[in-house]
Amino acid sequence: MKIINVSDVETNRKELEIQIEKAEFDAAVTEAFKKNAGKINVPGFRKGHAPRSVIEKMYGKGVFYEDALNDIVPKTYSDAVKESGLEVVSAPEYDVKTIDENGVVLMAKVYVKPECKVEDYIGIKVEKEPIVVTDDAVEHEIQSVRERSAREIDVTDRPAQNGDKVVFDFEGFCDGKAFDGGKAEKYSLKLGSGQFIPGFEDQICGHNPGDEFDVNVTFPTEYQEASLAGKPAVFKCKLHEIKFDELPEVDDEFAKDNGFDTLDEYKADIKAKLENSAKKADETRVEEKLLDTLVEKLNADIPEAMYENETENCVRDYENRLRYQGMDLDMFMKYTGMTIEKLREQMRPQAERNVKVRLALETIAKQEKLEAAKEKIEEEYKKIADAYNIEIEKVKEAIAEADIKADVVVAQALEFIKSHADIKIKKATAKKTTKKAAKAETEEAASEEKTDDAATEEKPVKKTRKTTKKAEETADEGKAE
Repeated sequence: MKIINVSDVETNRKELEIQIEKAEFDAAVTEAFKKNAGKINVPGFRKGHAPRSVIEKMYGKGVFYEDALNDIVPKTYSDAVKESGLEVVSAPEYDVKTIDENGVVLMAKVYVKPECKVEDYIGIKVEKEPIVVTDDAVEHEIQSVRERSAREIDVTDRPAQNGDKVVFDFEGFCDGKAFDGGKAEKYSLKLGSGQFIPGFEDQICGHNPGDEFDVNVTFPTEYQEASLAGKPAVFKCKLHEIKFDELPEVDDEFAKDNGFDTLDEYKADIKAKLENSAKKADETRVEEKLLDTLVEKLNADIPEAMYENETENCVRDYENRLRYQGMDLDMFMKYTGMTIEKLREQMRPQAERNVKVRLALETIAKQEKLEAAKEKIEEEYKKIADAYNIEIEKVKEAIAEADIKADVVVAQALEFIKSHADIKIKKATAKKTTKKAAKAETEEAASEEKTDDAATEEKPVKKTRKTTKKAEETADEGKAE
């Protein structure tokens, strides 16, 4: 193989003219003959025993050319791309220019990574939130722990009330007829949870175990079952059990049950954890703001192929997450009414941002001459091995060091931007903390902790799809063994 010429077709599109030597092509044709001769019928010969010259005379000299090219072109093209040094970002479009006594001349059109510029990336201004964990937020977390530690008590001396868990039978009737999906026995429901249509749960309140009663409601006009939407209904109910959750007292004994000597120590630990989670959440927000600014500063004519490829990567990543939840993409689309076209449309904005972020950070890495240290590469291999629970040597076999280096350098570029950014803390404004705000504060912190623990969660700087895909494939192979 040799490259005859590399020419510009249009912006960020190249055409490679590649020579496949005659001896190399002849060998591929011979292999194609050996593979296919047994399938060809030639009068006067047993199947599979006709000489090559007879087959070529009967069907034409080029009868085996297509199979030969299918075998030889992919490696030839791959070698040519490596030799050319092009950063190809699309599948090639092939065209055979000539096949003659000199061999084959192959044309391959490809899109390449664009030339990029990022200016004024030193000293990007970003405001970060002050880290404030209120006493209400700590109390809300303690209340959540109390609810998880609650003891279920049977109620026999009073009627049902909001907050109770009830066990009951019901059957629904509309226009005097029972309807599908409107019947259940020994159904467990927490009153006040809003699981049932408005007015249903309120009418269970005031009843005692053993009571049989009617619940009269009207289905919402936007109810998912069109035949019931907006119609009045009667549910015939029988109440079997009432239970309520007895919460533990908030005292030193409660703290000891959770691993601390005193309640004050327990509260201090909760506050520290909430502060740590809030800091991590704020760091993520700062990174996102910095990356948004870099995307705005990126100057590049990006090939459509890069966006399309990344959109497909996002779809595959989503499919993998569904698979971990015990669902495949076909099942998801069946239940939700989603189509692959709609899913791609939804993924497209994130795909575009991913491409721009990666290009911006790669450009900064080049401009700042950042390089991946050997220990950083080893750390990245170990992270992948730990995340997928496979041996580090298998990861090294599956993922080229060049791909790991690229990820490490991009991560270093982000750290460079952060270390040179003008990050200031917003001035805290005095405001009254409501219970709702405290709940939101603790839920955000809990969500951040969950994100940190999830190995498959996306980070601001995405690894190359090549890296993550190879790790997934290697992990799957390990499970199969």
